[in-house]
Amino acid sequence: MEEQTRKSMHPLTVGAAVAIIVFCVAGVAAIMGWVPTTIGHPGESASPPRADKAAPTPTSSSAARPRVEPARPARTMTAAAVCPDCGVVESVREIESPGKASGVGAVGGAVVGGVVGNQVGGGRGRDVMTVLGAVGGALAGNQIEKNVNKTKSYAITVRLEDGTTRVLHEATQPTWRPGDRVRIVDGRLQANA
Repeated sequence: MEEQTRKSMHPLTVGAAVAIIVFCVAGVAAIMGWVPTTIGHPGESASPPRADKAAPTPTSSSAARPRVEPARPARTMTAAAVCPDCGVVESVREIESPGKASGVGAVGGAVVGGVVGNQVGGGRGRDVMTVLGAVGGALAGNQIEKNVNKTKSYAITVRLEDGTTRVLHEATQPTWRPGDRVRIVDGRLQANA
């Protein structure tokens, strides 16, 4: 009678399989948003809060007596003089939106990953590497498809004359620069000279 001997997998193959599994789990966690990131979102404001008045700094002479503000002249500007749609461009930011995946990248990646994984090892090790290659390839193919399909848009922040800010979005790169005087007409920016 012939005895079948069972061959154990090479330690490097086991190490590579574990590394691929950990890499795939970390990739899935990052894609699903389970891993915290420091990347901002398009709707968030990155500007610090405005301070309307500077805090008084104590000095030896002003610490003992209260500070008296000089009288300010009354504003002579009427409500009609403020243009509600006029302002100055504060910033122009590029926003990258991740693309949508249709599944073609995942299928293609799974096929390529399975073929590559099938080339590694023998017996059960080959089967394990084929499955791991297919799973890793599907994840990588899906992410590649999203990167290929990502879109760019531009957020233009305008500080209006009444002190409020508005953010307008354009699909193409705008010609506006910070400091440009503009007017908002029908949701679009126009020069305001």
